[in-house]
Amino acid sequence: MGVTSPFALLAGVPRSLPLVAQLGVLLTALAVAGALASRLGQSVIPAYILAGVVVGPSAPTAVLGVPVALLGDAAFVHAFADLGLVVLLFFLGVHVSFERLAGSYRRLLAAGLVDFALNFAVGVGLGLLFGFGPVATLLVAGIVYISSSAIVTKALVERGWIADAASEPILGVLVFEDVAIAVYLAFVGALGPGGSVAGAAVRVATGLGFLGAVALAGWYGATALEVLLTVDSEELFVLRVLAVATLVAGAATATSVSVGVTAFVVGAAVGRTDVEERVERSLAPVRDLFSAVFFLSIGVSTDVLALLDLAGLLAVAVAATTASKLVSGALGGRLYGLDDRRSLRVGVGMIARGEFSLVLAALARGLVGGPARLVPEFGVGYVLAMSVLGTLLVRHEGLLADLADVGEA
Repeated sequence: MGVTSPFALLAGVPRSLPLVAQLGVLLTALAVAGALASRLGQSVIPAYILAGVVVGPSAPTAVLGVPVALLGDAAFVHAFADLGLVVLLFFLGVHVSFERLAGSYRRLLAAGLVDFALNFAVGVGLGLLFGFGPVATLLVAGIVYISSSAIVTKALVERGWIADAASEPILGVLVFEDVAIAVYLAFVGALGPGGSVAGAAVRVATGLGFLGAVALAGWYGATALEVLLTVDSEELFVLRVLAVATLVAGAATATSVSVGVTAFVVGAAVGRTDVEERVERSLAPVRDLFSAVFFLSIGVSTDVLALLDLAGLLAVAVAATTASKLVSGALGGRLYGLDDRRSLRVGVGMIARGEFSLVLAALARGLVGGPARLVPEFGVGYVLAMSVLGTLLVRHEGLLADLADVGEA
């Protein structure tokens, strides 16, 4: 089973405006949302997500008689959003050292296991509390467990935390989560029609083997990669970097490994070359454009009216899993030897959920029914709430630190 696109929830949406007009609506919505966020001194991430809610195809479709549901074609949003995911995770990898990850693998494993144990257990508890069956409970646990690599990465860059000591445990746990979710997705796929444990095991082995091959190629082929990317023209340089990142990440769709974690490994390989600074300078506008579409697509996939039936579950889930991420992140920070303030920063940085939770929400549509039929809508609503809350808490981490009475970082 290849990894389902996190934006498969958009499939089947009817076309409204012509495609070029919808592209204009998308860019205008992003520009207006970004300007408002900047004016208010807030992060652009929740602004982009809420812009997607406004112009997306779900109700409400009109405000005071004026139509607002202007985006109806799934294909181009899907493609741009997936590219945004690849570029964001590629940039994350560029800032990460293979050597540092390998050198701290014991702490990485310990922090990752703490993160999994606490947050997955809370998800299981939520599923049981609301009377879901075993399959639905397993899906809810996955939805609330994994942080959004894309949103966390954007927040780290936006707040300047990428160079802070707290970034190391955050990035380490993100790597652990992405590998863990690859195994999880393969075995969840075995629950569907025609699935088997043996087939899941083969998919896991194939996916991890592919990821290992990419990592080894990046480790030993840095010189060849640098030669490939060395070109005078900025235009050709950008095209070559994007071609390498998207082709290799795209190949991951044939395995259980996500395009995001594959793009991360490709970025780490590029980070070992002498073109790292040029990548940062030349591709930053590309990253910002397509990552904006990624965040808007989360809002586009949200049915606001359907969330009203889930208000109770969402409120409990948001409160419980925010607390569990804060605790697991703080414990992870302590495992890395950080002080109280930076350990809190690790927990705050991990709160946002995103792309993989949407993957599981899409997968739930074919696996659950009865009382658990709202699990897909829960997944989308949960991502909306946690992505907005997570970025706001990162933005106001200093206030949270004052409330928790921890010292300066």
